Amino acid sequence: MPAHRPDFIRTHSMRVVTYDIDKLISESTEPSVWINHLNNDLLKYWDIDDAKKFRGDLFPTYRTNAGNLLPENKKDWPPEFIEATQAPETKGLVDPAYNYVRAHSRQTYAYGLAYHLTGKPEYIELCRNGVKRLLSAIDNNNGMFTKQEISTGKWKPSKGERTSQDMAYGLTGLAIYYYLTHDQTTLHKMIQIKNYIFDTYYDIGKGYLTWYPRNQKDGDVEIVSQLDQIYAYMLFVTPSLPEPYKTEWKSDLRKLTNILINRFYSERYGFFWGVGTSSASLQLAIDHTDFGHSVKTMWLIYRVGLLVDEPTFVTFSRDKINKILEEAYIERTKSWGRRFDEHGEMDENKEWWILAELDQACSLLALNDPSYLEYLNNTYKYWFDYMVDKENGEIWHMVNGDTNLPVIRYPKIHNWKTSLHSFEHCLFGYITSSQIKGKPFTLYYAFPNEKFSMSRIRPYLFDANILGYDYLEDIALTNTTEERRRITKVTYDSAR
Repeated sequence: MPAHRPDFIRTHSMRVVTYDIDKLISESTEPSVWINHLNNDLLKYWDIDDAKKFRGDLFPTYRTNAGNLLPENKKDWPPEFIEATQAPETKGLVDPAYNYVRAHSRQTYAYGLAYHLTGKPEYIELCRNGVKRLLSAIDNNNGMFTKQEISTGKWKPSKGERTSQDMAYGLTGLAIYYYLTHDQTTLHKMIQIKNYIFDTYYDIGKGYLTWYPRNQKDGDVEIVSQLDQIYAYMLFVTPSLPEPYKTEWKSDLRKLTNILINRFYSERYGFFWGVGTSSASLQLAIDHTDFGHSVKTMWLIYRVGLLVDEPTFVTFSRDKINKILEEAYIERTKSWGRRFDEHGEMDENKEWWILAELDQACSLLALNDPSYLEYLNNTYKYWFDYMVDKENGEIWHMVNGDTNLPVIRYPKIHNWKTSLHSFEHCLFGYITSSQIKGKPFTLYYAFPNEKFSMSRIRPYLFDANILGYDYLEDIALTNTTEERRRITKVTYDSAR
């Protein structure tokens, strides 16, 4: 039976719990496990030919659970796609007339992280090819179209129909490529699109980013309009920016964080509302009100506070992350739950990205407090045991909390689920597990041959000490006029 939590306001006792820290660390996940996970689980699905075939100008949005391109004739579809078009809860995940820019951008990001973790030139080449196709989705105003009709090649929709969240995820692929290469052309395009988003969607009078372009169309006040500007590109790329952009983006990160706290946070429940349109929308079991969005918002606020040197953000978020982890953890199954329903009962089903966000938040706290391995050692095991498709690779969208079996009506990839969360989860796991185990870790970049700025090198959104770096082979990315790149291996320790 689902756990029942009728009282969301926790009362904390004075009882002190002690942990065997040495035992927790000894039982924690080795960094090498994450590299194996990348190579043997994730890339098994993304490194096959059908994943890299362009349909129109974009990577294919839809592939079967086995990894093949989705057949054009619906009668040839596998069960996961047929059921997805019939079940109410999966409505909108499958729209095979289009390829989606956000899905293409996330796949571009995944190839960037594959290069970041392995140093294999073929992955930075795939990332670069993805970026070239993203540039074709930019309109004459430096906005981005959000999908392409496969049969005609037409980019859609019109400016007034594009959401601020889609705009953010269109930037993900560009941002990871710039982070890895410091390519100037990519930088300028990224700056232009980011400025377009803030110029088009930020409503000064209302004090938040709107869902549709302001004054064009009414829409809900969505937390993801603000949140995913931070998450999809700004937080991990800002430390790599040259001035004056770094200072400008830090200022905008402060602005967005204050919107999240002041507009969407519920002090009573201890998490964030997904929609803030009206008082009636501020209740449990609505879209985007779940453990995933709340803990993601909290750990982003925490990292923004560290980046912009704002202690109030850090203190606001740290204890609240702990509270969400306590609420989300199911002791009986030693796994994370999904959300509370309108009756206060735990939804124990496992949605892939929510598990990833809870793990990532927990791993951030474990860097300074290894007692959080009490959760993490178990939730990682659940991830590897049940969330991975061991036959064909990648991560299931939904796993039934009672049976631990995948829910077939959710395809393994669709227009909202690709590779972003699974690859970021892997990178987080590798970096944080290295620190917890007291081991150095290595990441790869592709900088120009000239000396790069050490002050603009970071291990993703973390800080760390640089132990050393090595220039390896030169590579020339094909079909570009860019200067040659050099594989740059950077070794870190003391991730924080």
